Amino acid sequence: MTAIPFLRERLRACGAKPSHEQRVLRLWAQALPQDSGRRDIDDFLPRQLRDALPGIISGLDGLVRIASQHPAQDGSVRLLVQLADGQTCESVLLPRDGLCVSTQIGCAVGCTFCMTGRYGLVRQIGSAEIVAQVASARTLRPVRKVVFMGMGEPAHNLANVMEAIEFLGTAGNIGHKNLVFSTVGDERVFQRLPQGPVKPALALSLHSTRDDLRAELLPRAPRISPADLVEAGDSYARDTGYPMQVQWTLLEGVNDTPEEVEGLVRLLKGRYAVLNMIPYNTVPDLPFRRPAWDKAVALARELHAKGVLTKLRNSAGQDVDAGCGQLRARTQPVRLHRAAA
Repeated sequence: MTAIPFLRERLRACGAKPSHEQRVLRLWAQALPQDSGRRDIDDFLPRQLRDALPGIISGLDGLVRIASQHPAQDGSVRLLVQLADGQTCESVLLPRDGLCVSTQIGCAVGCTFCMTGRYGLVRQIGSAEIVAQVASARTLRPVRKVVFMGMGEPAHNLANVMEAIEFLGTAGNIGHKNLVFSTVGDERVFQRLPQGPVKPALALSLHSTRDDLRAELLPRAPRISPADLVEAGDSYARDTGYPMQVQWTLLEGVNDTPEEVEGLVRLLKGRYAVLNMIPYNTVPDLPFRRPAWDKAVALARELHAKGVLTKLRNSAGQDVDAGCGQLRARTQPVRLHRAAA
């Protein structure tokens, strides 16, 4: 029951027609009671489906549960989410009605500055489980934007992620430009994203303009040059009309150098893109550090003055150790996966 097509099959097996199926799933995804709406449920739904509905809703509600909540002073709330098989992932309620969701348990990319990458890949998160993260978060507060930037690399779970995006962009009542697909870069992404009825905005996790440094920081990302990634992302952004978001985790002494500033100007000036510069959320036992805020401000101003639209963002939940994977690591010991290496 972790994939959306399975949910639809179960509803059809209980006598649901397309309109009945869409109503049940739409109300679930929007965290609304099944008796909501202008049509009375007894008049609209067939008897067989009405009889089965309590069990169906129980199954939907059981896809995920919020195991714990960790509010931060900036208005974000880190959620530890437990799936039906006992595995855990993380979602983050963001200020201004946003939600960051996870697409995998663990991750195979192995970014050296990321706690999630230390797990290796444990399993994929199904499309229904992705939507269930949104539905459960909506029981706490409104969600009008969903970013696929939590645990996992969405390109490595492309079928499930695209199913979830298409569902959220229709039945889930999320604007298409408010669905943000984040990736380290994969040729399949640039082939698949333009094909669907819902075309999300694109966020490209770049982190370095140097081939060698990027390979060191993202050891199992596809070996596509930063210049080619930016070119492909810019083309998609212009086709959809949504600017590409370039994600840059700012690491003290690593990618905050004059050489990287020059590289960013060379790659991004004139592009349909915005650079999101995010100072690192320090993990105690990793060798990276968060740069001083005044240095980060100076870098953002310099880039902006040189023609790169730059937004300096304070990563959410600093006071509750809300870096991706940190909350899960508190409840489950990290086991380094040799197979992923």
